[in-house]
Amino acid sequence: MSKHISDQPRSQAHLRLREFTRQERESGTHPAIEALRSRPQNRDGDNRKTAEYLRIDRGQRA
Repeated sequence: MSKHISDQPRSQAHLRLREFTRQERESGTHPAIEALRSRPQNRDGDNRKTAEYLRIDRGQRA
């Protein structure tokens, strides 16, 4: 007499591993997002003015 289907051992370790790695991958943040978050939130207007003055001094037009 054979065992009932629910009594059979499951050998789906590879499926569990695949799902675990998928969840871990999706739960983390993408490196590009981390780079954007690490940028300064506000930029100083003096740097922009200096860059514009230098651009005008070089003879470039916007």
